[in-house]
Amino acid sequence: MAVIIAPTKSNLIKAKSSLVLSKKGYELLDKKRNVLIKEMMEFVDKARNMHNDIYRVIEEAYEALQKANITLGVKSVEDMSYSVPNDEYFDVLLKSVMGVDIPTVKYKEEKIRPTYGFYNTNSAIDEARQKFKEVRYKVYELAEVENSIFKLAKEIEKTQKRTNALQHIQIPKYKEQVKYIQDALEEKEREDFFRLKKLKKKLK
Repeated sequence: MAVIIAPTKSNLIKAKSSLVLSKKGYELLDKKRNVLIKEMMEFVDKARNMHNDIYRVIEEAYEALQKANITLGVKSVEDMSYSVPNDEYFDVLLKSVMGVDIPTVKYKEEKIRPTYGFYNTNSAIDEARQKFKEVRYKVYELAEVENSIFKLAKEIEKTQKRTNALQHIQIPKYKEQVKYIQDALEEKEREDFFRLKKLKKKLK
């Protein structure tokens, strides 16, 4: 790597200062990356468990729906579904983890209110509705976790690029600058010393 810099004491001070700052920056970013990775892995484990849970609830929901379709008829179940309100009310709040905005989905679990008559219905339709409501809550929670994983992964990638730049480009560059200037200044001091020595001999 070619170093084009004047070998002066002021440039040596600047290069040393830049080297110290680069090393500190690398240490901080490395710590940040490790914290983010740990946080993300916790979310990954959580998501894995949630996937298993949500598949179970979805299976139960479709079993209940199939039972309702068999006992009440597909057309009747479809007609009743139009009376069910679309009550997807939730808020998304953000919390900061090492500068990354992690979403938190806030929702209120409400009891099912009858929106269709009890005539020509049975418990199968109620169970199906309850199960699909559970599915929706599980989806909220899974969306929160998977979105967090995505955001953390992007930040880890960005942090990794910055640590690589410091480790493989900036730090070696400033190390080389310091060595180059120190060697040049030492060489100049030796030359000045020998000149002074020769001058003293001539004067004698």
